[in-house]
Amino acid sequence: MIKKIGKITIYVNNQEEAKEFWIEKLDFVIKLERSMGPNMTWLEVGPSECEFTTFILYDKKMMLAQKPSANVEHPNVILSTDNIEESYNELKEKGVEVSEIMTMPYGKMFSFKDQDGNDYLLREDEF
Repeated sequence: MIKKIGKITIYVNNQEEAKEFWIEKLDFVIKLERSMGPNMTWLEVGPSECEFTTFILYDKKMMLAQKPSANVEHPNVILSTDNIEESYNELKEKGVEVSEIMTMPYGKMFSFKDQDGNDYLLREDEF
């Protein structure tokens, strides 16, 4: 039935600032960017060109104008890496706000904040 996770919408205060954060700080690529009419853009970013799953960076105000009952609060998103220390140092060097690295029974992880102050986790999985 379901084969993959396709897209995760992240509601943002400013699409241009969000795009800059994900592209410049996290080294993501733009997967799709199309005008949806005046003052509206469909913007998808992902970790690489070949990655299927993307984040849709969607303007909070636009979503609430379309659907006032929409929940535009931040989802809990856990991203994966194969080298937690390298990723931690790289994000810190780029000025991203990061927590300390935590070691758990299932892997090492740390949290970081995006341009709107939303929290994410980056985890080095151990299998």
